[in-house]
Amino acid sequence: MSVDNNNSKSATPGRVKWRRFALVAVPAAIVAAALVATTAAGAIASSISVSGEEYLITADKLTGTGFEQYGGTISGASGSQPVIISAIQSASLTNLCQSVTIGPVTLHLSAGGGGTPVSAQNLIVDASSQTGSQAIFHNISIGVDAGTLTEDPGAAGSAGGFGQQADSMEIDNLVQHTWLTTAGTFTLPGLSLGFGASCGS
Repeated sequence: MSVDNNNSKSATPGRVKWRRFALVAVPAAIVAAALVATTAAGAIASSISVSGEEYLITADKLTGTGFEQYGGTISGASGSQPVIISAIQSASLTNLCQSVTIGPVTLHLSAGGGGTPVSAQNLIVDASSQTGSQAIFHNISIGVDAGTLTEDPGAAGSAGGFGQQADSMEIDNLVQHTWLTTAGTFTLPGLSLGFGASCGS
C-alpha cells in the first residue's frame, strides 16, 4: 500500500492505492465495524424500503468524480440492516453486468461493452459489500463527519456518522452486492436485458 495524501484542495492531490481490497478506501473490517457501530448507536438515519432481493453488479472498470461514502440502513422483508452508501456525482462503468435471481430464473442485464461505457449522474448505491482488484482515490479524506461531506452536492449521511470522500476514484474489476441503485441520469449503451446466467458465470 502506498499513501500520499494531502487534505488541502490547493495542494497536490493525494493518491491511495490498494490491491485486492474488500471495501473502498479502507480495510473491510474497519469500515464495516464503524458503519455497524454508528448504525446501532442511532447515528445513521434509515433509508427507504427495498425489495427482498439483493442483486449482483460487476464492471471491468468504474471511474467517477465527486465520490462520497457513508453508512445507512435499508428496510426489507428480512428487516433492517446496515449498508454502505456510495455517492458519485459523475460515474462511468465499462462492461456493466447486473443480475438478480428470483426463484428458478436469473434476470441478466448488460451494457457498456461496445467501446462506449455506461454513464450515470448523481449515482447513489446502497450495497452490502464491494470488492475490486485495485482502487485509486485522489485527494481522499477518511473519517470525515458524514453530515459534512461535500463532494457530491445533495448527498450526505447523518451528522456524527463515519464518512469518507475523494475528488475522483477508479476501481478495477468491481464486484458489488447491492440492494438499491438510484441516479439522476443513467445511460446504457448496448443494453441487453433477458434471462440467463448470473454475472461472472
